[in-house]
Amino acid sequence: MYILMHKNIPVADISIDSAIGGISKIDAVHASERLPIGTTAPYGKDFGKPRRDLLSNWWTERSIPASRDGIREALDAMGVCSPKLLLEKCYGLSLSDHYWIRPKHSDLMWENVNFFTNDFSLDVGEILFGRMPKSEGEVNFMSPDSTSDGWLRKKWIIADGKRYLMKGGSGVYRQEPFNEVIASVIMTRIGIPHVDYTLRTERTKPYSVCENFITPNTELVTAWSVKEARRKENSDSVFAHLARVCGEMGIPGFTDAMNRMLTVDFIINNEDRHFNNFGFIRDADTLQWLGAAPIYDSGTSLWHGTNAIGQNTECKPFRSAHIEQLKLVQDLSWFDADALGAIGGEIVSILSQSPDASPERANAIAKAVEQRVALVVSNSLEKR
Repeated sequence: MYILMHKNIPVADISIDSAIGGISKIDAVHASERLPIGTTAPYGKDFGKPRRDLLSNWWTERSIPASRDGIREALDAMGVCSPKLLLEKCYGLSLSDHYWIRPKHSDLMWENVNFFTNDFSLDVGEILFGRMPKSEGEVNFMSPDSTSDGWLRKKWIIADGKRYLMKGGSGVYRQEPFNEVIASVIMTRIGIPHVDYTLRTERTKPYSVCENFITPNTELVTAWSVKEARRKENSDSVFAHLARVCGEMGIPGFTDAMNRMLTVDFIINNEDRHFNNFGFIRDADTLQWLGAAPIYDSGTSLWHGTNAIGQNTECKPFRSAHIEQLKLVQDLSWFDADALGAIGGEIVSILSQSPDASPERANAIAKAVEQRVALVVSNSLEKR
């Protein structure tokens, strides 16, 4: 038996099936307004009431996905059969929000266990990277790595008191870390709020590194959770539905944020902007919505796994074709193409640091990005 907590506020009494890791029962609700977004009935006579299935899905979605690179070997090394079972071992604590589970009769407090202000174990992260932890004895599971999503290898580290996420690459080119840096450069130039990424090499492998943009006083709510909080009308597109829900919930700045996100995703040919890698920020204490989260997680882009550079690929989340998704951008008056002058040279410079990207590949990617910038300019002129 556990209490689902939001910082030090009891939210609900729950039971967890330790065999499968899911929530089997909601025994009582203490603070319905603090239930995770998207875990209550989205319509009908039970609108706003907690639903066990939705809360259980939210809980298990906090775990490392089964698709994570190297996860089976890591689980074997930790003696755990499913990543969902890691959640209980770290009280479900995350560096993205302030939810956690407290054993029913425990006197644990948020101040003593949260990962924002307390040190955490590096054991899980080391094992996820295919290494044995440096600590002796049993694995210490108190780590935010057990609640990190995505399929690429990643781990949290602490440096100078700050929390940083390291994330690897994949495939032949291991290009994702370099793409994160390129996306950061592009967004810096055209003034799009984003998370800054830098490069780091560890044991000859490239990684991107970014500081946590969530603080002890804020939390991230994914676009998936927001869109699932209300029933989608048949007449609405997914884009219109999300816009409507943001309006109903009082989330500011949706249109402006989407204009910028969809534009940069077009420029870098982002293939994987799914509903769980963009979202919104709220004050964790007052629950007031602060606006869209800065853009993060842009690595699956720039033709990262193909030699067909410049060709169109499928995209997400609102349309399957980039040019169709770009049409959803309502205003491009903010877009300054001049700020992206000579961007191709900077792209080549960044990719030249990769041992897996030939000069020919780097030049082809740079040229393709410049062509897409020109297409954005054309689209901007059409909207005037």
